[in-house]
Amino acid sequence: MKFLALAAALPFALATSACATAADTPAAPTAAAKLAAGDGAARGTASVTQAADGLHVLVKATGVTPGIHAVHIHTTGQCAGPDFTSAGGHWNPTAHKHGKDNPAGPHMGDMPNMTVGSDGTGAIEYVVAGGTISEGASPLLDTDGAAIVIHAQADDYATDPTGNAGGRVACGVLTKG
Repeated sequence: MKFLALAAALPFALATSACATAADTPAAPTAAAKLAAGDGAARGTASVTQAADGLHVLVKATGVTPGIHAVHIHTTGQCAGPDFTSAGGHWNPTAHKHGKDNPAGPHMGDMPNMTVGSDGTGAIEYVVAGGTISEGASPLLDTDGAAIVIHAQADDYATDPTGNAGGRVACGVLTKG
């Protein structure tokens, strides 16, 4: 009889311990932004999730002119239209030059170009190696925050400090959560 009672209790004990372990695991830090054009029209979303290898960034654009566009993380969490210069320069806590093809680059805020289709939509996923959202020596969301910016043109991956990416056509302030 003791064997039957133990056998019946074992699945419950295993399930309970698995639930406790999952509940005790803290959620990965995240940040998100709603992208908008200079006139306030919606232009997509951005999400950032911190993982062991860095920041996983996903940008989904809508209503953007078809073609190739630079996408960068900018150093200031402000998106005052119509030109979004309030977002500052690229996030660059390591004091590198711009671009993956620059021998002294890249900025941490430099990301791959995004191709926008004829329907006005595009997306990129990228990992910012070594980045953190709100901890460490150079967190993304420091005292003045950060923003995601879509530019009018493609990034040439070399020209410092902007990659000749042209004007800023969409911007979103990243907020923790």
